[in-house]
Amino acid sequence: MTVMVSFRADDDVVAEVDRWAERLGVERSELVREALATHLARLAAEDDVAAFEAQPFTADELALDGVNDWGPAEDWSDWAAWADERDRAAG
Repeated sequence: MTVMVSFRADDDVVAEVDRWAERLGVERSELVREALATHLARLAAEDDVAAFEAQPFTADELALDGVNDWGPAEDWSDWAAWADERDRAAG
């Protein structure tokens, strides 16, 4: 659902918005809508940072952090050769 939002802005700000909207080839409302969404996302990120700084990850939460470094659980290096052979046999 979308809701119509209306607000007042200084003439110079509106002129700048119009210049950017024309330069980017978008409607003024789209430019303002995206700018507002971007600003709200930045504020939310700052809030996330503050929450993390107030309560960082525990050792238990970091326990699986090294899993990314394990690499594959199995050796699949010969899979491509097997698939090629299968395709030749089927083909």
